[in-house]
Amino acid sequence: MPTLNPQHVRAVIELINQSPFFRHLSMPVKDIGPGYSLVELDIGRQHLNPFGGLHGGVYASAIDTAAYWAVYCELAEDLGLITLDLKVDYLAPVRAGKMVIKGRRIKIGKTICLAEAIAMDQNDKWLAHGVSKMMVTPGLQTVTDALAFMGQAQLPPKFLPGV
Repeated sequence: MPTLNPQHVRAVIELINQSPFFRHLSMPVKDIGPGYSLVELDIGRQHLNPFGGLHGGVYASAIDTAAYWAVYCELAEDLGLITLDLKVDYLAPVRAGKMVIKGRRIKIGKTICLAEAIAMDQNDKWLAHGVSKMMVTPGLQTVTDALAFMGQAQLPPKFLPGV
């Protein structure tokens, strides 16, 4: 595998954290790398269902996000991903605090990728676990598309040349 460019990683994290949905959910991606990701979410009132617990859609969004970014760093620069299937097991309720979501790549194929994510509270108690099946999409839903949507300039190259 080519060597990932740390400048690209920093620029991608900055770009995606400015996206409307991530800002709406207050769900920044903190770190990404080959086979892993780290997402955090400070649970606020806007994340709660009518019963005062974290809404299942917030768990699912955080798990989907962590799974996607756990795969991203190992794909060629012109490839994107689209979630085909997301399975989430809700393991414990939560009403407040910080949720930490750790994504992990399971397998990257030519057309299908599989990743998982674990959502935990600040005491490492498991709150949810999910598995995401994603389709590799050449030229569709790529970082170039994100740049265009966000009105941003080009990023540094994803991989270091000749390393």
